[in-house]
Amino acid sequence: MSDTCFDRICIVGIGLIGSSLARAIADRGIANTIVIADSDASNLARAKILSLGDQYHEDVRLAVKDCDLVILCVPVGIMGVVAAEMKSELKEGAIITDVGSVKESVLKALLPHIPDTVHLVPGHPVAGTEKSGPDAGLKDLFVDRWAILTPPEATDQTAIQKLKDFWQALGSKVELMDAKHHDLVLAITSHVPHLIAYNIVGTASDLEEVTKSEVIKYSAGGFRDFTRIAASDPTMWRDVFLGNKEAVLEMLGRFSEDLTALQRAIRWDDADGLFELFSRTREIRSRIIDAGQDSDRVDFGRPHGED
Repeated sequence: MSDTCFDRICIVGIGLIGSSLARAIADRGIANTIVIADSDASNLARAKILSLGDQYHEDVRLAVKDCDLVILCVPVGIMGVVAAEMKSELKEGAIITDVGSVKESVLKALLPHIPDTVHLVPGHPVAGTEKSGPDAGLKDLFVDRWAILTPPEATDQTAIQKLKDFWQALGSKVELMDAKHHDLVLAITSHVPHLIAYNIVGTASDLEEVTKSEVIKYSAGGFRDFTRIAASDPTMWRDVFLGNKEAVLEMLGRFSEDLTALQRAIRWDDADGLFELFSRTREIRSRIIDAGQDSDRVDFGRPHGED
């Protein structure tokens, strides 16, 4: 059993991230007891079949009792609601964290419902796939990925360190960041790309001159990979865009300006300008590979034959 383990860990929400956490925690012996909470009876039943935990509850109040670490893996739009439900049953000294990709709005939603005797350390594992549900989990999802922690000021340093140790035990690299800065960074690296993917797939489906069957039949790598992103959970991403509205709108504004410049370059046959832009962006891609965030294999790092 890991030296950084918690006695009882409660995972609230057993979708992709929650089920990946359950698998990873069990695989690495990071908890004596894994408690799973999910208000969706079908998700909970599936989690039982998959043996993802030791105890299962639809009622989050029963689930969090006596737990040392509670991880909220629910859509960011309902974080506050869940926190309000469970607050009376939280163990003194427990650490509460989450996995949402928006942090400032989550912090505001959670703070009013966290007792003074409990430590709140919001977090975001920068990992995932477009799939969802208990079956989608992967025990190695967090290996060599970043886990960003955004604790509010005056948070207990021991609690922060314990959560850092937890993510490192799962194989993650950990970084602390201000919540507002996190949201700005993720707006351009994750949120806006998802928004563009949703939009371009929607545009393709609305084209009257090109049939949907042709779009599907002749999808090359670029469009195919847009559809992978656009297949992500709609509830989660609806809440992400609304929860990170300011940063997303700021990044969209910058993107729109750059897109206009690109449109102008194409219109006026600016070959040098296009070549310079594509060379610069290719260099960024190389740096992403060098940083270990992807590989230079075909299909954006996915081997052929993988779903």
